[in-house]
Amino acid sequence: MKRGVGRKTLLSALFKAKIAVLTADSPAGVAFHLMKSEPLHTSSVQRGKRIYTVRAVVRAAAIVAAFSSTSEVLELRTVAKRTKLNKGTTFRILETLVETGLLDRVGKIGYRSRLWQMRVRRFRIGYASQSNLLPFTGIVTDSLLNAASNAEIDLVILNNQFSPRIALENAQRFVAEKVDLVIDSQINYSVAAQIGAKFSDAGIPFIAVDIPHPGGFYFGADNYKAGRMAGRWLAQWAMNHWKGTAEQIIYLGIDAAGPTLNSRLIGMSDGLSELMPSSKALPNCYYDTKGGQFDATLDTVRKHLRLRKRKRALVAAVNDTTALATVQAFREAGLQEQCAIVGQDASFEARQELRRPLTPLVGSVAYYPETYGDRLIQLALNILEKKHVPPAVFTSHELVTSKNVDRMYPNDGWMHFGDPHAAPLLSGKSARARDLHA
Repeated sequence: MKRGVGRKTLLSALFKAKIAVLTADSPAGVAFHLMKSEPLHTSSVQRGKRIYTVRAVVRAAAIVAAFSSTSEVLELRTVAKRTKLNKGTTFRILETLVETGLLDRVGKIGYRSRLWQMRVRRFRIGYASQSNLLPFTGIVTDSLLNAASNAEIDLVILNNQFSPRIALENAQRFVAEKVDLVIDSQINYSVAAQIGAKFSDAGIPFIAVDIPHPGGFYFGADNYKAGRMAGRWLAQWAMNHWKGTAEQIIYLGIDAAGPTLNSRLIGMSDGLSELMPSSKALPNCYYDTKGGQFDATLDTVRKHLRLRKRKRALVAAVNDTTALATVQAFREAGLQEQCAIVGQDASFEARQELRRPLTPLVGSVAYYPETYGDRLIQLALNILEKKHVPPAVFTSHELVTSKNVDRMYPNDGWMHFGDPHAAPLLSGKSARARDLHA
């Protein structure tokens, strides 16, 4: 076959042949199988199978494959670099593909593909979410789906449903599916070692989200740091508004998640005592919130208020669900001016509460779940590609208060219908869909 790319040969190969992408093993990045074709000039014939490889088609296919999507615009030099073809050959094929309608010209030097390409997925990753009812988890799942799609990764999704039994069953399903890697998000510390053992025995690397699992990489909050940030702010608020005259401290935790998650409360206690040393002498109460549930927290705080004298209370909540339940309990009792509450997550509901005048919620720490997807997929790829990966990767944290909430989240108004300053009160059954985030 002549080295030049003849327009007639290229058009004949592209439009008379029925082409299916098979693999990415060819030097140009894509190999084609001519399922049916007229006898063309061939560069190789595989004995017995009669597979014809047309060099011009391979080059054209490589150029088409150089475009990652129909929205990507590439210059000649970029296409030549990706395909490892010389600029002259690349230019002639590009112009031919434009003439035949497979590419579009964009401006004077750009090209854009008009073909949606089916590519071979590099990896298959399992993802087990905490629950499909939680706003925080929902945001994480959406961001993971988007990031996996952009990285051309198949994401196999299961739901742990807050159940240790189901979490173990899902781990076994991922093993049976022989996925390349697992991203596991479950809060039951009691089964973390068993889940880790299942993946380790199967030789499947895994990332544990928010709750560390033996043998896995950790991705999630720096819980102590986030807690200390909230505790320092709570102390500063008490000093500025009450002159440090708080009379009790209430800590709301999640026993099922183990010591890692509750280290937020240790951080809050340390942050409080750093700026308000007198807090060490204050009476304090710790309550388990039964997995961070709204209803359980609401009942617990109501009972606390009935049995104890009405005193100024500083409340350190493990997440925004428990913080908002506490807001409602104090508000129902007409004691909202007698408490100051900090939460964790900076969820949408918490941000709306921060916008209310005279709210007892004085702050919450943001975790930015919308960024989890890209970071988790990049971490997974680094692990699968045998790159150096630290054993723990932490998310970013920032304190959100009534003073900076509009600056940090200026688009919240688009997410809320009606009065942008109205924060919905959480109660009863609605709490089942609230954020547990660990």
